[in-house]
Amino acid sequence: MARNDALNWPDGAKMIGVLVAASILLQHGTWGQQVKVEGEVLSYPGQTVNLRCSFPDVTGVQLTMVSWLYEPKDGTRQNIAVLHPNHDPSYPDSPLKGRVSFTQNPPSLSSPSIQITGVQLTDEGKYICEYATYPGGNQQGITQLVMLAKPQNSATSVTVLAGAQPVVVARCTSANGRPPATIKWVTTADGNATMVSRAGSDNTVTVTSEYSLAPKSSDNGKDISCLVDHRTQAKTESIPLKLAVQYAPEVRIEGYDNNWYIGRTNAVLICQANGNPIPTSVTWKAVAGEMPDTVQITQNELRVLKVDESVNTTFVCEVKNGIGTSKELVAVFVRVHRLPEKGPATGGIIGGIIAVIVILVIIGTGIAMWRKYANKKLNGDGPPKYKPPPPTKINSSKLNPAYTPVNYDRTALNQFYATQSPEPVTDLDAHPDDVDDPDPGTKDGQHYISASPLGWDDPGNVDALPPYSSQNNEPHDYNGGINIGREESFVSPPMIV
Repeated sequence: MARNDALNWPDGAKMIGVLVAASILLQHGTWGQQVKVEGEVLSYPGQTVNLRCSFPDVTGVQLTMVSWLYEPKDGTRQNIAVLHPNHDPSYPDSPLKGRVSFTQNPPSLSSPSIQITGVQLTDEGKYICEYATYPGGNQQGITQLVMLAKPQNSATSVTVLAGAQPVVVARCTSANGRPPATIKWVTTADGNATMVSRAGSDNTVTVTSEYSLAPKSSDNGKDISCLVDHRTQAKTESIPLKLAVQYAPEVRIEGYDNNWYIGRTNAVLICQANGNPIPTSVTWKAVAGEMPDTVQITQNELRVLKVDESVNTTFVCEVKNGIGTSKELVAVFVRVHRLPEKGPATGGIIGGIIAVIVILVIIGTGIAMWRKYANKKLNGDGPPKYKPPPPTKINSSKLNPAYTPVNYDRTALNQFYATQSPEPVTDLDAHPDDVDDPDPGTKDGQHYISASPLGWDDPGNVDALPPYSSQNNEPHDYNGGINIGREESFVSPPMIV
């Protein structure tokens, strides 16, 4: 019945019960939270190591007993030290017996730290400080003892023969270290590394790394470095090496320029060779048989004192070392005439001239732009920075003080010009005797212009005067009626409009 009632509790009540239980467990230090220990301790073989433990807050807790337990990496737990307030400290049989003890004398339940003398690499593992308390039960704290052993690092290159199959060319070893070391390689050679570990003495580890590649002659002498990282080292240890690849000599002949002509002197051929090991001998031979008389040989140098038909042959240079023998040959063609020498590289000269011209143009453009900019700064751009004075009105009376303006009767003038007939056109230079009279009706030999106004056709008719002639023959301002005789010039009077 009670069980069924518990199942029917509201979810909120269940949650409250869980929180209360959790607070009680935390209050009494369940899961070792009240036991203070160091998480990790480092030590070297032969040293004395202290493993600290304490129970600082004993409020509401009764400490009954303390036990230290040792748990190897690959083994079972075993007691190494026990402390009871009513008894002397106890050190059960274990690999640590005789080397483990409580640090305080007499020891205390509130601080039951221990020490281990002459630690060994096999002592590495977990050390558990466990309290028996009331009413909380057992509580514990765990310390990891890490044993360190500084390794001995070394590296060496492996002498190999050039070939197509991968072989080990370098080896690096970190011996008897704890924990195991890490090895890396740095090189420009194209290869691969492999690493193996094996157990060493006294629970140490030896790590070996090998670098392999298909060696070529070009790999000989290349740099390769072994990098070792270990917990006992302040920085990475680097061990530099050089690859050692042995190969037969590689031979080449230098000096022949395809311009050996009859009469040329001191023509030289040089036999260059390299190899590993170093070549021991260099031999010159002529394919035709005996060496020409004009040839001198000094080690790897063949000198022709004077070129003639006898050196029109093939020369062979043969080089030998501890791996094998290699040779190279050159066929000499003796010419009758010397080939023309090549002229200077005109392309480079032309290119240089063009480059100089371009540079000068750039400099000239820059100077011109700078001068233009300087002139603009000096003269200024845009509209003028001053306003010109307004134009001065000139009074005509001031120019001629004696001048008096004349007031004209514009109405009379308009009437006058409205009634005026066209002005006759008269040829003053003409003479009656010079003109043929086309009209037989002329009087007294006088010549008249038909374009004259009415009344001017008859000179005898003096009653009709021209409308612009004055009765008293006095001159007017607007009509200068001047009598003009023959052989005189005629200028029309000014007309005022």
